[in-house]
Amino acid sequence: MMKLGQQQTLLRLLEPNAPQGGWMNVKTENPGAQFWFVGASYGEKGDQTERFLSEGIWENGYTDRYLDLVQAMRPGDRIAIKAAYTRKHDLPFDNHGHTVSVMAIKAIGKVVENLNDGRRVRVDWTRVEPPREWYFFTHRGTVWRVLPGNWHEDGLISFAFDKQAQDIERFCNAPYWRERFGTKPAGMPDRFAWASFYEAVASALLKYRTDRKPLVAFIEELSERLPAVGYLGSDRYDNGEQGFVRDICPFTTMGLFNRGVTTENRRAIAHEIAEFLGVTEPVPAIFDGIPILNNLQSWFFPREADRKPDHIDALWRVFAAGIALADTEEDAARAEFVRAFDDAMYRPKVRWKLTMGLYWSQPWAFATLDRNSRNYITNQLRVPIKASTPNERISASDYLDLIGTLRARFAEASYPAHSFPELSLEAWRHHAGSEAAEEDVEPQDGVSGDARDETTIEENDDGPSPQPNLTVPYTVTDIVSDGCFLSLVEIEGLLARLRDKKNLILQGPPGTGKTWLAKRLAFALLGARDESRVRTVQFHPNLSYEDFVRGWRPTGEGKLALVEGPFMEVISAALKEPGAKHVVVIEEINRGNPAQIFGELLTLLEAGKRTPKDAIELCYPDADGKRRPVHIPENVFVVGTMNIADRSLALVDLALRRRFAFVNLEPRLGEAWRQWVVGACKLDPDGAKDIESRLLKLNERIAADARLGKQFRIGHSYVTPARALEADETKDWFRQVAQTEILPLLEEYWFDAPGEAQKAFEAMMQGW
Repeated sequence: MMKLGQQQTLLRLLEPNAPQGGWMNVKTENPGAQFWFVGASYGEKGDQTERFLSEGIWENGYTDRYLDLVQAMRPGDRIAIKAAYTRKHDLPFDNHGHTVSVMAIKAIGKVVENLNDGRRVRVDWTRVEPPREWYFFTHRGTVWRVLPGNWHEDGLISFAFDKQAQDIERFCNAPYWRERFGTKPAGMPDRFAWASFYEAVASALLKYRTDRKPLVAFIEELSERLPAVGYLGSDRYDNGEQGFVRDICPFTTMGLFNRGVTTENRRAIAHEIAEFLGVTEPVPAIFDGIPILNNLQSWFFPREADRKPDHIDALWRVFAAGIALADTEEDAARAEFVRAFDDAMYRPKVRWKLTMGLYWSQPWAFATLDRNSRNYITNQLRVPIKASTPNERISASDYLDLIGTLRARFAEASYPAHSFPELSLEAWRHHAGSEAAEEDVEPQDGVSGDARDETTIEENDDGPSPQPNLTVPYTVTDIVSDGCFLSLVEIEGLLARLRDKKNLILQGPPGTGKTWLAKRLAFALLGARDESRVRTVQFHPNLSYEDFVRGWRPTGEGKLALVEGPFMEVISAALKEPGAKHVVVIEEINRGNPAQIFGELLTLLEAGKRTPKDAIELCYPDADGKRRPVHIPENVFVVGTMNIADRSLALVDLALRRRFAFVNLEPRLGEAWRQWVVGACKLDPDGAKDIESRLLKLNERIAADARLGKQFRIGHSYVTPARALEADETKDWFRQVAQTEILPLLEEYWFDAPGEAQKAFEAMMQGW
């Protein structure tokens, strides 16, 4: 069951080096080819497929979303109309009773023109009759950009556009889907058999959303037979009387068998509820890894006298929206879930418990953020959780983003967990033996936990959690869109050298965008704007091997400890994630002493020495005193920048040069630059041409000077505004840049002839 769709953060995680039945090559007609999978249904407008095919177009049905993606479509890109849904029966493989995400390909075509309005492209369509169904790796959004590069994407592209068959068995046994659909050895237990029971209970509860009286009557009757349910008898009504709850939400109902009571009681309560609801799935024998409520905080709503009239309705709404979102790929379902979740989350007695309840109802679709899981996700998996102050609650958007981030990591073979049930189980195991297996509640006002009335307990606040590292797809076309003045072919060439050589240095005069481009090349190599896998370091004369690789550091206790430097931290992260690339960006690599800073690892940087057999021992042992050989894995890449105009920088020795590919960046003033500064930065068109002409003449003067040369030319970054200018601001802006940035640079160039610098400056500014 592929619920909640595949987030685009999953897009380029696994490398195609060992296809094992996958697809090695994808046919592309131009470098940087993009493939688009788009929807054709827009709410009340219905399915627009026939209109699109007859008119030779595809149209974005929204005026407030996907505009940037549509504008990124290029003539020659391949495009397919998709319809996404889920199915549990009549599948061409054994789904073991789980729901499967399906995506039907209804038409394929080629983009012939982009109308650049964010809404429409012209397409040469071919109908797919009957529609072909693709399973597992699907996407809910109306617009999905798929890039070739690993077996998930390559398989989908080949299936849609080359009519190749899907390798269903490979998907079934991939890490993310293995527990539900994979081939299990004989006698191997199903660790998460309970999930089907929980899903069935949740689905059956839905019919009581609008009429809860029969459900409440049953639970009250059950409390007379099973004392463990009696805690619901302490409600307080508007008239001051006390009695059994007269209304109930679905999460509190499922919480009846998810509290800190014995397994026998949990099974007995679950059995009674299943019988009442008509659920035929077997009651779980064990409940390992399922988060439970604290017995003193088991309600999801305040007492009747203290709560708003719509509180319980709001909980039913998010419950229903969660089930709908797990079973559909429609944007409307996501929007409804976001509204319902945010409305419910910020009410009293809800907070993190809401994610537990959603997890109970759809364990393959939602992450539980109980205390154990939060600690495990942030401290062990190193995935931050965003929460708002002052009451540490998470918004729906941040919650869904977190789910997408985790799901992307689940696809990695070496990741500690490959699904939300497995994550919850690992979190539970990590805290095994502690008293905090359930959602903790801190004692208040000197009252012991046992003496407190459950309905008076407020959630404790531990303070906000850090922001998550969220990723979005990133390609060479995004580099151009961000304002790079190199061509797509040139950028593809840089990436090709980086992939082959593993190490690349961008060198050039000041202002040629070396650091700017280095970071974006790293993102394009990863296929995503993932800051967590790009480490930026600046070399300087005082940087040492101990700072960069490994060395002794003072501790707060006045002692010394062996500490890993940033390069070793990247190596360790890459070894743990063999399917994910990691990039080290080194600014001003020749400002330090690279041979001394890298030490013995300089040898291992070589692309042909990236294997364990080439491992060598470091100068310092590991923290435990043992010496273990170290190698730089294949998935570590280094991008350096080098300013060739700075006379104070050291020359790069031949050993380093042999291990890096060197690329010269030059000032890029021309058509691409003019289009950018006029369109994005709002420079006056005539002013842009004038600025270009003046800087070109200045650079000719610099290049012709025997004391300087081409490497001292001034780059385009100096005359590329970082913001959009106001009308009539072009002249003042350039005058300020020239006076405060270019003139000081010229004075440094001609430090021994200050009059020459002033002459060059005055010539550039003449008539301005």
